[in-house]
Amino acid sequence: MAHSHLPKHGVLRLFLVLVGVCLVEYTVGPTLFLCWRLKGVSSSSSSTIQDSCTPCDCFCSSEDTVPQLSDCGRNDPDMKKEMKKDRLTVLSEEIALHDIVVRDTMEHTKGLIMDTRKSSYLYQKEAEKCNVGIKTCEEARERAEAELIEERKITTLWENRARQQGWEVDQ
Repeated sequence: MAHSHLPKHGVLRLFLVLVGVCLVEYTVGPTLFLCWRLKGVSSSSSSTIQDSCTPCDCFCSSEDTVPQLSDCGRNDPDMKKEMKKDRLTVLSEEIALHDIVVRDTMEHTKGLIMDTRKSSYLYQKEAEKCNVGIKTCEEARERAEAELIEERKITTLWENRARQQGWEVDQ
């Protein structure tokens, strides 16, 4: 009996583990990247911190020229309100925003579909006109061809009669 070319169980497990790691990285990776990025911002120059934060009333001593990232926005009431929200509220707001985007996208798509249907209808009408015109032209061509055949028969008949009467063709 021939050997099977199916992969070994170890290779299949390795593949499944790699797929699992990729899925975890896909779901958790953006959050980890954001945390890493924020840590990098807190250790970089003050201009980077000022660019990444809203203006704040930070009271820094002359020794501490770089305000901490956690101090940024401490006195901002909107920031305090936003930071006090629990995870469920934030997720609910995000879902609501996604719903708004979906509704806007659906309205836009429905408008495009209606425009496409109108254009399609107009093109169908034009195609029907063209088909009627082609049918009319084809019928006229068939009639003209039948008349031409009839004329040739009559011409041949008259030429034969003329030859019988003594007519000769000039060349």
